[in-house]
Amino acid sequence: QVQLVESGGGLVQAGGSLRLSCAASGRTFSSYAMGWFRQAPGSERLFVAHISGSGDYTYYADSVKGRFTISRDNAKNTVDLQMNTLKPEDTAVYYCAAKLYSGSWFSNLYDYWGQGTQVTVSS
Repeated sequence: QVQLVESGGGLVQAGGSLRLSCAASGRTFSSYAMGWFRQAPGSERLFVAHISGSGDYTYYADSVKGRFTISRDNAKNTVDLQMNTLKPEDTAVYYCAAKLYSGSWFSNLYDYWGQGTQVTVSS
């Protein structure tokens, strides 16, 4: 069982930055690929980024590539999402998720989810 708790959301102006963090419980954190997804009101949950268990491989949605960076610290059981040059269309609830072994773009393949953290970008 893995429990995930996100933090770091908030209100920021367009062009600004935020750093989201996800803290995971459990002793096998490095066995899980970690993903970030987001969901805007009335929309489906969309892939943002994922990172391999070792942290060696990262993948990004085209919409955030070059602006967002995913990273993890397996000693601290955390995964972060650094978001720069934020745009109003980045406004959403952001979720971290854990998937055993390999990451995926598909949310339904993830095993565990956090409760989400709201990110609002004003224009």
